[in-house]
Amino acid sequence: MVKFLKPNKAVVLLQGRYAGRKAVIIKNFDDGTGDRPYGHCLVAGIAKYPSNILRKDSAKKTAKKSRVKAFIKLVNYGHVMPTRYTLDVDLKDVVNPNVLQSRDMKVTAAKETKKRLEERFKTGKNRWFFSKLRF
Repeated sequence: MVKFLKPNKAVVLLQGRYAGRKAVIIKNFDDGTGDRPYGHCLVAGIAKYPSNILRKDSAKKTAKKSRVKAFIKLVNYGHVMPTRYTLDVDLKDVVNPNVLQSRDMKVTAAKETKKRLEERFKTGKNRWFFSKLRF
């Protein structure tokens, strides 16, 4: 069987707190691990999407509307829907499975992820990833 759930693949979460949110796969565990004996992946995604920016908005308002809130999570393969999109944001050095061990490390990793996703949003690339599924 062809492995299509690969790193940098954009997915939509189907279950849990972030259901309907878009995320990108950082690392996949096809055979599972000791504490999770099923196929799962480490994802980083958008918990709060940026707002629509109008041409008449000031620079301050544009900066506020461009904010993104990020999350990091281990997700079962059955709870993600893959998309045809890829997101080439380099998050491997920031997000890894060890980050989820303590709350402090997870918070700092989420802040760095937020910063990198905001930079990508401001470049104007990957517009689909930064828009809500439904309005």
